[in-house]
Parts: sequence; structure tokens; C-alpha cells
Amino acid sequence: MPAHTNRLINETSPYLLQHAHNPVDWYPWGEEALEKAKKENKPVLVSIGYSACHWCHVMEKESFENEETASLMNNHFVNIKIDREERPDLDHIYMDAVQTMTGSGGWPLNVFLTPEAKPFFGGTYFPPQRAFSRSSWKEVLLAVSTAFHQKRDEIESRAENLIAHLLQSNSFGQQTESTANIFLNEKIHEAFQNLMKSADKECGGFGRAPKFPQTFSIQFLLRYHYKTKNEEALQQALLSLDKMIDGGIYDQVGGGFARYSTDREWLVPHFEKMLYDNALLVSVLSEGFQLRKDEKYRAVIQETISFVQRELMHPDGGFYSALDADSEGEEGKFYTWQYDEVKSLLGEGSEIFCGFFDITPKGNWEGKNIPRIKKPIELFANEKNILPGELRNIIQKGKSILLADRNKRVRPLLDDKIILSWNALMNTACSKAFAATGKNEYRQLAIKNMQFLLEHFENKPQNYFHHTWKDNNAKNFAFLDDYAFLIQALLHLQEITADTHWLFKAKEITEYVIENFSENETAFFFFSDIRQKDVVVRKKEVYDGATPSGNATMAYNIYQLTILFNFPEWRQIPEKMLASLSDVIVRYPTSFGIWLNLLMEMTYGTDEIAVVGEDFSSLADEVLAEYIPHKVFMAAPKGIVELPLLAEKPSTNPPLIYLCKAYSCLKPVPHTSELMEFIKSGKKN
Repeated sequence: MPAHTNRLINETSPYLLQHAHNPVDWYPWGEEALEKAKKENKPVLVSIGYSACHWCHVMEKESFENEETASLMNNHFVNIKIDREERPDLDHIYMDAVQTMTGSGGWPLNVFLTPEAKPFFGGTYFPPQRAFSRSSWKEVLLAVSTAFHQKRDEIESRAENLIAHLLQSNSFGQQTESTANIFLNEKIHEAFQNLMKSADKECGGFGRAPKFPQTFSIQFLLRYHYKTKNEEALQQALLSLDKMIDGGIYDQVGGGFARYSTDREWLVPHFEKMLYDNALLVSVLSEGFQLRKDEKYRAVIQETISFVQRELMHPDGGFYSALDADSEGEEGKFYTWQYDEVKSLLGEGSEIFCGFFDITPKGNWEGKNIPRIKKPIELFANEKNILPGELRNIIQKGKSILLADRNKRVRPLLDDKIILSWNALMNTACSKAFAATGKNEYRQLAIKNMQFLLEHFENKPQNYFHHTWKDNNAKNFAFLDDYAFLIQALLHLQEITADTHWLFKAKEITEYVIENFSENETAFFFFSDIRQKDVVVRKKEVYDGATPSGNATMAYNIYQLTILFNFPEWRQIPEKMLASLSDVIVRYPTSFGIWLNLLMEMTYGTDEIAVVGEDFSSLADEVLAEYIPHKVFMAAPKGIVELPLLAEKPSTNPPLIYLCKAYSCLKPVPHTSELMEFIKSGKKN
């Protein structure tokens, strides 16, 4: 047992608990630390990171575990540790402040505050000795402490100016364009052209290294092709999915995707595995499978969900947050292989297996091998003069053997806190995977997870949700992303279950968000709940980051609910939001992918589809399996008066499919093929 214990010992976050035995006298964020700073007239050091962050671990080992450095920190500062995944609101505020001061940001984030929690200086990683053109951490600590006490007026003025800047940058949304100038096909075509300027047409994806999955952009390209029949859009979308699936960013042995690739070819990932990345990739792969029926996509959906169930799932149905990149102090050690090791494990068939996955004696990364696929199965099988089916058997058998052996290794650290927003993204992914593949296991997984979220995250007496849950302890007010992604998941769950309970729950939560997150002057939503009192600025976020924009997702939800409940008064909310952002959405599509998808749907219109009649389930599942991205969908044995899509529709045997769009309905049809003909032709009858 380490000699030191600080106040983080009582926390539930794995990241904070990692620091609970540092000699630094860490506090969690809260009144106790800030009151101590005021009482002792000390600056506050806030250090922000997360459990799967490689450089966070490096700085901890170099500095926070060092007795001399810790003594310096304890004598001159009140030290606060924050898990950015527990408090993304604080991370957003102080990251923006550091980016304003330095022009860059990242994690670990180290920011110095006045006792009133206002930032005045900060940076990211600082080495123990001067290196990389960076001052040493000790130099920074001494300089900041000296400035705080000797130049206090200057420090206070700097802090006030920074807060003023954050407020100013938060004041967008006042100017709006006429909606007549927004919903134009030309805008969507222009956005496509701008997106393709950054497309990597050889290796897939967008931009150069490091490369992130950019699922929102891929989703837009699939949908743009669906509406315009543009082949370039489809080609880039599928190339991006295929190259990631074949690359080292995808765990060829155990399924699931790493966070990003450090190189252009998707070979060398940053090996951490995040729940949200896998959720977003399963979602877009499900759309790809609906469109192309490529069995490779079905297999990757299956392997990725199996990985989540095996390694990121609480027994009661919640999903854990992440797996670390490191094990045994080495990044990627859990996932890489030596050639001789694979040969020994596989024996007969190892040559074929190693050849297919680019496993060689000298290795493809730092003397080790990251399994990847360089040639399609059919081409490789032909070169080796074997049947594709035989090759598939060799691959499956080899993967099973390697996975069983890998499971004996020292595992990367699991971040087992359960985050509402990330779970909701995975819930949507399960719903979309069921819709695409018809595999009932995914529908049951989505139902079980949603029941878990509503049971453990909802504070029913006070009518709000929490952000995180661990060890039967729900913490922190939920943020906009939590609510937005949860509503989205409920809308998808209603579609695949035909259970309107989920739809009414989505409406109820949306009403809460409108009441407690809205900004009166604009149609936008704040990131934090009005009840959240411990932040110096209530920020608004509109960009897509690693996860979708909460504002964009909320706008999408409200748009769909206006159709599902016939709430025309709500429609002005997404229209007003798009009106103030339409120019930047079109110019910078890689940063506004969810907004762009909404803009496209509202421009081209939404298919309103209902399946009504006895034994409707099979027909409903057939419709769900089709690629109809711009739709709302409901199914029921008979009409439901209060829901426009289902109202005044008789129960029939066989059941019938109803299609409406823009207040015009077609004659109901009994077969999915007829529905698709209507949709594709746009024909009215």
C-alpha cells in the first residue's frame, strides 16, 4: 500500500483514483478546495485528464509522483484533479481559456486559477526538465506562484479579460439568415464540394495524419449519394469504411476500433478504445450495410458489438467508458504480436494467416506486428490458390486462437465508470445494428441498456438525470450531450420496438431540456443545466468533436418530434439554429457534420412511414432493413389517435405501409418493394 493517500481516495472515477496515492494533496473539484484557496490566498492548480490518456500517465509518473515536485505544489497551490469525462463542462471552459492563451490545447490540461475559479495561465504537458522547447514543470510552478503574489492586480485583470473573452465567444446565434436562403439544394452541393477538398482519395478518411474516423462526414456522404446518386460521394464513404476496417485501427483479432490512427494508412492506432468511437462506427457501418448489403460490414458490426459486450459491459446492462492504450507500461503491448509467437500458436495454416494479416518476421511497427489486411479475401485466396471459403475458415480459427491467448496477457486498464451520453450513443448503435441486420440480440441489448439508464441515472423526485454512474453511485448533473443523445436513442428504440412508451419519454425529456438549457436570446442550448452552479461560464457548444454536437443532435431531435407529435411551434427552434450557422456549416463541413445532415434532411424533406395492421412486426422489420436515412417511422397493430403517423389508420390483415411527406400521403401498400419504388421515384399516386 502506498504511503500517501489524498482526498481522491473517496472518488469513484478510475482516473481520479489513479492519483489517490500521489504525494500531491489533490482535491476533487468543489467548494472545499476553492474555500481553502480563498482562506490561504493561494492560486488554484486544476489538472484535467482522463484514464485512457497516455501523456496524462507520463506527467503523473514524472511529476505528480515525485516527492520534491509534490511538495512544491502543496506549498504554493491548492491542487484539484478533474476527470474530463466526469466534468466536460469544466474541461470545455478551461480548455478554451488555455487555447486562447497559448493557441493550442490537449490533455493533460494544467490551468491556474484565482481563488474565484477564474483562469489566468495554463498549458498542457510540462516535462520534469526543460525539453521540447517547454519550460520544466517546477519552473512553471515557481513562476506562477511568484507572479500571483507579486503581480496580483495584473493576474486579476488577466483573469477578468479571459472570462470576458469566453463570454464573448459564447455569444453567437444572435444573427440569423432568412430561412428562404438556407434550405436550398445548392447549399448541400457546395458543402459536398468543400468536404471533398479534404478527402484522402487513396487511403480514405479526411486530411492527413493523425486521422480520426470522422463518422459524421462519412454518414453525410452516404446520405448525399442516396439523394443525388453522386458516385464520388459513395466511393469516398465506402473507401473510408473499408480502409479503417482493413487497418490496424480496427482490432483484427478481437473486434472494436481504437480512437484514431497516427499514420495516414490507418496502420498504427493510438491504442485506447473508447465506447463512443465504437458506437459511432457501428452506427455508420449499419447505414453502409443497409445501402450495400456487404457481408464484410455485417461481420465488423458483429465483432465490434461482441467486443463491447465482452470487454465494456456491466452485468446489468450499462456500458463502461474505455480501455487504456497502455499495459505493462507500454503502449499497444496488449494488441501487438511477434511473428514467431503467431507461428507457434497457429501451427498449420500460420503462413496463410500471417500473410493475410501482414505479420512478418521483422514486423510492420517497431519490430512488432499490428494485424492488418492489405488485400481482399478473394484476391489473396486466388494468389494462394485456395478457395475463399477455406481462407475464411483459416482466418476465423486463427483469430479465435490468438484472442484466447491474448486474454492471458496483462490487460489494459478499464475505465469502468458509466457515462450517460456515451451509453446513449451505443444504445442508438444497437438499434441501428438491429434495423440493418435484423439480429434480435441487438434489439434486446438496446432495451436492456435503456432500462439500466432510466433506472440508475434518472433522479425521479427532482426530475433530472445524472451524468455518470459507478458502484451504485450516480454523480453530477447531466449535460446537454447526455440529454440530446438519450432522446436520440429513445427515438431509435421506439422505431425498432414499436413501443410508444419510449417516444413519450423522449418528448418528456425534450421538454425538460427546453426549460432548463435554453438561452432566451437565441434558439441554442447551454452545455450545462441551469441548476449547475459551480461554473464561471455557462458555455454553448456547436462543433462536432469526438462525439456529435449536443446542440446539433438536440436540433435534430426536436425536428423529428415536430413531425411525430405535430408540434409546428417547435419547428422554429432547429430552423433558427440552422439560420445562424448555415454559412459555417457549408464552409466547414468536417466540423459541422451533424448540422449538415440535418440541413440536408430539412432541405430534401422527411419520409413519414407507418406500418399498421395485425402481425405487423415482420413487415416493420423489412422496412427498417432498407436504407431510408431521412425518415420517421412507427408501427402498431392499429391507429393511435394522439400520434399523427398512426391516427385514423385501421387495423388490417395483412398490415399495410403508409408513406407521407410534406403533408401529402400515398395509397398504402402491402409490400416493402412497393414502398421503395415510391420513395425512389418520388411518385404520387
